[in-house]
Amino acid sequence: MSEANTVETLARKIYGEKATSFLERLSKTIEPYLKSLATKDDIPAKGFSEEDVLVITYGDSLTAPGTFPLEVLNDFTQAWLREIATYLHILPFFPYTSDDGFSISEYKTVNPSLGTWKEIGELSRGIRLAFDLVLNHSSKSHPWFTSFLKQIPPFDGYYHTREETYDASLVVRPRTHPLLTPFVREDDEVVHVWTTFSADQVDLDFSNPLVLLEFIEILFFYHAKGASMIRLDAIAYLWKEDGTSCIHLEKTHLVVKLLRALIDSYNLDLYLLSETNVPHKDNISYFGNGRDEAHMVYNFTLPPLVLHSCVFGSAETLKRWAASLPREQKGTYFLNFLASHDGIGITPGYDWIPEADIATLEQTIIDRGGLISYKTVGDGKIAYEYNINYFSAVADPDLDESLRIECFLTAQAVMLELAGVPGIYIHSLLGSENWKEGPKRDGHNRAINREKLLVDEVVRNLSNEESRRGAIHQRFTRMIRARKKCRCFHPEAAQEVVESPKEIFALLRSTEGCEVLCLNNMSPHDVKTPVSVASAHDLITGRIVTADRGMVVLKPYESLWLQVR
Repeated sequence: MSEANTVETLARKIYGEKATSFLERLSKTIEPYLKSLATKDDIPAKGFSEEDVLVITYGDSLTAPGTFPLEVLNDFTQAWLREIATYLHILPFFPYTSDDGFSISEYKTVNPSLGTWKEIGELSRGIRLAFDLVLNHSSKSHPWFTSFLKQIPPFDGYYHTREETYDASLVVRPRTHPLLTPFVREDDEVVHVWTTFSADQVDLDFSNPLVLLEFIEILFFYHAKGASMIRLDAIAYLWKEDGTSCIHLEKTHLVVKLLRALIDSYNLDLYLLSETNVPHKDNISYFGNGRDEAHMVYNFTLPPLVLHSCVFGSAETLKRWAASLPREQKGTYFLNFLASHDGIGITPGYDWIPEADIATLEQTIIDRGGLISYKTVGDGKIAYEYNINYFSAVADPDLDESLRIECFLTAQAVMLELAGVPGIYIHSLLGSENWKEGPKRDGHNRAINREKLLVDEVVRNLSNEESRRGAIHQRFTRMIRARKKCRCFHPEAAQEVVESPKEIFALLRSTEGCEVLCLNNMSPHDVKTPVSVASAHDLITGRIVTADRGMVVLKPYESLWLQVR
């Protein structure tokens, strides 16, 4: 580790004169965990390969009467996921008051409706786990905030406050509600607290070193409880400074660097995943220099561009963006995904999707049963998220069911092909559609893609290839297995966008002695495309594909992975 990135140096950059006290407290904070880490024989994280796949789920996405959902998840993981996935991201499984888990009222307790740490431990013995570190804010019901309102030290300095007349016009955030929320303290004084995401989610003040110490301790606690990856939720908004946008500030990056320095200093088998749903340039800034911030960032531009390709039947915009991607630095990785527990973030797509197509895209989302969420921009508002299940979004309801499934699987094939690690939301793997009742029942748009399913019913459908769920799951997992067996899909293997007709997304993945040409027809009609070989083995189906005068024909929404060398 360079001198510039030692824990002490970073602490002094963040806290100045307060750093000495911070460092003294830091040693005492993590000391209890060092003994347990020594017995775990931890090794430094070694990186990712073509065999790695992350599945994203809530602790109770699958349920069974009379059984803890985490037990259900463990059984399902062993039976259906373990062969294809190496990581399981369990979305916040702690007590909470809103936002489906992201308004946490207790950071070190498992939500009793889901299970206990015992079930988490059992899961961690079968698959590597990712936990959320929700550090920008807590629930207003958290004991810290209760003590803050009572002005009990040290909690009286844990949260951001400003005067009611504060000028928030420069502050960037993905919501339209007022930035400041009034609360009444025990002495009847009204205090206005910074609330980036909702009035229930109160922002913590990281200019107070004690707050960062709390979360460092929580990070070590999570690792001791089985976390192999930590997702830094909403990290971009962490540090606030008056007169700025309060997003991507230098000290936010310094905090990420400090967390990384701790992981490296103590040789932890632990990765940092940055969650920053912002334009690509800002997103990849959380890699730092490639060795000093997050190990992995979400590839947030991918979901809206693949959606655009499927809706318009053209891969031109997708190709232009993919061709601009720099080759990943060794030790840094994109988490390539299309769907998640949130909606489809459109903000990163604005830099690439033609402005004339946006209105059509939004109307398509509405026509296909989706909803649109907006954020404040100056005096107006703009769409920042399409709330819709990804199958429902990309698969035209006017098409035959078989073609809808082909379209969805081709979208997933693009995600699997790109350099990085695939991240697959449980509802994509299970072939779900919009949960139409969700937004009305739960009171927020994102519920449309967060349905809780009875596991016995799901398993019956997965075992039936004639069902939509069964067809999608079996063919999706077949692609995943093919990917895991081919070293051309290693995250550090080269990728090149290949010239092709506008409907075709063609990508060449290569490493020493191996080349795979990935061809994806993003349209509902046959398309001819050139290839450089007379015949090749398709890794997905196992069949031999033969060219006719240097051309192959791709059927509607067909994907081929041709091993050309």
